[in-house]
Amino acid sequence: MGQGDVGAMGLIGSLGTWSFWLASYLIPFVFVLATIVFFHELGHFLVARWCGVQVTAFSIGFGPELFGFADRHGTRWKVCAIPLGGFVKFLGDRNVVSLGDSADSLEANVDRRATFVGASVGRRIAIVAAGPIASFLLAVGIFSGGFMLFGREVTLARVAEVRPNSPAATAGFLPGDIVIAVDNLKIDGFDELIRLVSVNPGQAVKITIDRQGSRMMLDVTPALREVKDSFGNVTRVRQLGLGRSSAPEDTKTERPGPVRAIELGVGQTWFIADQTLQYLFKVFVGRESADQLGGPIKIAQISGQAATFGFAALLQLAAILSATVGLINLLPVPALDGGHILFYAIEAGRGRPVSPNAQKWGMRIGLSLVLALMIFTTISDVVRLSAS
Repeated sequence: MGQGDVGAMGLIGSLGTWSFWLASYLIPFVFVLATIVFFHELGHFLVARWCGVQVTAFSIGFGPELFGFADRHGTRWKVCAIPLGGFVKFLGDRNVVSLGDSADSLEANVDRRATFVGASVGRRIAIVAAGPIASFLLAVGIFSGGFMLFGREVTLARVAEVRPNSPAATAGFLPGDIVIAVDNLKIDGFDELIRLVSVNPGQAVKITIDRQGSRMMLDVTPALREVKDSFGNVTRVRQLGLGRSSAPEDTKTERPGPVRAIELGVGQTWFIADQTLQYLFKVFVGRESADQLGGPIKIAQISGQAATFGFAALLQLAAILSATVGLINLLPVPALDGGHILFYAIEAGRGRPVSPNAQKWGMRIGLSLVLALMIFTTISDVVRLSAS
């Protein structure tokens, strides 16, 4: 075999590797991110239209436009080269975040009634809040649809195993016990037991059990454990040390109707948002490590892993990330929707807008924080991949 043949084989191998990476990671990642961004920005767009504000651009991604079209209302719908977000731009805006603009700065030929800065403060708050709300609604919709289409598997919270030296063993659990309630909240299965335990880090919980027909209450403090999944991802979870029953008679598939499915979807979305907020707060005050945070690389990796389980699993991931995005965007940080809402709430309270200079510096600080977080998570992702 000559050198040319070796070079050709190397080129074919490289193309195969890139094709595998493209199909396994990039395509699922772009699908998940584009779905989340589209519905988030659609919330802003629809409420803006409802409030009489003209939208001049609706973009998925940033940077150079790849393709797009203009609708009859004058909105340019486009997909751009960098798929790490998106935006809607309103008539008269000097920038895509609508900060620093004022009604007095508009050009003379612009209809102020159709601009974002010309809208009442209540309408501006509604337009900005619509993005996170749409993110939450997307999560609820996906979760609810999944429950209606595929059902919900419920395993009776019967203890099949008590692991030695675990919190459950110390508290006095025995195989055969059936968990009825956690802190007097009735549960309907083992998964709900896990969920309720996970929201009580380092705190004792009161668990009501049925032991051969007799009820009793046990106090137990969940322990933090590192768990590795089949892909090698390591997460820290709080566990009691109980094993679930695998007996067929202890498992049933519940097929909820629309109302019950929506209720379950709302509960799942609330749980994700609540857990995310708790984790971020603990990282901020130094009670948790930031090593569970992930950036675009980690999201791409998880998207590829989820895609191996099928389209439904990819949609579930989109729902989880959408709920997280909705919550993070509500944080009162300039450059996020919550920062806009904070400025407009101050304006509503004091009767006049926050000064352009304060908005400008707030925007700079907010962008610096967001960029710092993105750089930190990206570096963490690279280090994590290099170590694996």
